[in-house]
Amino acid sequence: MFDSLAFPQYFIFPIIFFLFLHHFRKINPTPWNLPLLGMLASVILNINQLHDKVAQILEKTKGSFMIKGSWVAQYDMFLTSDPANVQHIMSTNFSKYHKGSEGRKRFDIFGETGLFNSDFDEWKHQRKLARAFINHQKFQQLMAKIVPEMIERGLIPVLDHVSEEKMLVDFQDLLKRTTFDFACLIATGHNPNSLSVGFPEMGFPDAVDDACEAILIRHLEKKLANGWRTIDQFWEKQKSMKQEEIEKGMEAKEDEGIYSLLNCYLSGHEVTGPTPAEKVMRDNITALIFATEGTTSIALTWFFWLVSKNPFAETKIREELKRNFSQEGFNKPPLVRLNELNKLVYLHAALCETLRLYPPVPFEIRIPLQPDVLPSGHQVNQNTHVLISAYSMARMTSVWGEDCREFKPERWITEDGRIRHEPPHKFFSFNAGPRICIGKDIAFTLMKATAASIIHNYDVQVVKNHPVTYNLSIGFRMKHGLLARVSKRSAQPRHIN
Repeated sequence: MFDSLAFPQYFIFPIIFFLFLHHFRKINPTPWNLPLLGMLASVILNINQLHDKVAQILEKTKGSFMIKGSWVAQYDMFLTSDPANVQHIMSTNFSKYHKGSEGRKRFDIFGETGLFNSDFDEWKHQRKLARAFINHQKFQQLMAKIVPEMIERGLIPVLDHVSEEKMLVDFQDLLKRTTFDFACLIATGHNPNSLSVGFPEMGFPDAVDDACEAILIRHLEKKLANGWRTIDQFWEKQKSMKQEEIEKGMEAKEDEGIYSLLNCYLSGHEVTGPTPAEKVMRDNITALIFATEGTTSIALTWFFWLVSKNPFAETKIREELKRNFSQEGFNKPPLVRLNELNKLVYLHAALCETLRLYPPVPFEIRIPLQPDVLPSGHQVNQNTHVLISAYSMARMTSVWGEDCREFKPERWITEDGRIRHEPPHKFFSFNAGPRICIGKDIAFTLMKATAASIIHNYDVQVVKNHPVTYNLSIGFRMKHGLLARVSKRSAQPRHIN
């Protein structure tokens, strides 16, 4: 979340489109050369399974593979899912690798000055401010207030309505609305109430999804332009509303909007200092909302799909909830606070396993500032774009064992019943090294509170034979959504506060 999203760069898929044309149907999965195009063979025949094909290549090549450039690419691309290489690049030699100016140009929708796209001193400054914002006591108080309210006043009424009307609902859309409202509250102080019975049109998150898809597949320029316009309109509206509140003295009210990132910026809060340039505010507000909404809702969507396919996990989660949450009878809220969510070890493990198998951002790119030799023995230089595949790493038997493709929350639980902590260069869903996600705890709090409230109160039945696959985008959303029916469970607590 927030700084954790260093997106796969602009050039990845236009190049990899031509990487693996026919060899996937042969015994040997290693790409072969074509005249003029070097090793840029076509992947068009397998484009819908791109991540799986890359994982197949990396499994066969022991986690690392160099694609030599050609007159088309004019650079080499090094694919890796080797944890030793990841640690070397993202931690040990962090200062020797950067995102690069070309990446900022391609992802200009997220700005050049914000936390996502910046490098070096500018990045250090933005990260320091972001950390101060999140670690502030008022932010912790805000979390304790808005998460329970969002569930009780937003999620529960909508799920009750869906259940009573026996509606078929896109659970991915519902989760996106949940996390979007939360993200807006912490970023701007305003709740768009997209999670409501009428399922109003969502401008910003849908626009970001379109833009992310267009960034990856550049022929969708109209989507990118429309997305940019909607995001800018959203920003202007949020800024105007907050400025009006400040001018009228409304910011003094003790409500959920008093400690948001936008409020800190405009009021010159001690956390952010003097009001920065509008571009900086716009870039970081956009980034915070996208990181919070996008990554968390994506993870929750894959989580509920995996739980639907593995009912043993749902049973264990419900047993854990029953053991740990006090109950005062029918429809009474359990007497538990957000800081008690750490009791839910199995739920936490199931979420970790989801993030391992389906990382919300499946790729990460870095460019060396100087020649370097990686632990795998490969040589890279300023003309090499290093692509780290978190999706492939989860499917490496050398990293996670022969059962690496299975959904096994138990792999995250120690013998004494605690969460097993894996190093970030192995469990790469939250990045690693100095750029490791500063919002990791926030993400887990929101995911656990949301998942626990849903599983404890409802049965979610995914439509049989509904096609489930990933979309080709820089975010790992489901291409066709997640159609499901929701029904109430009897005599169960309503929400977690």
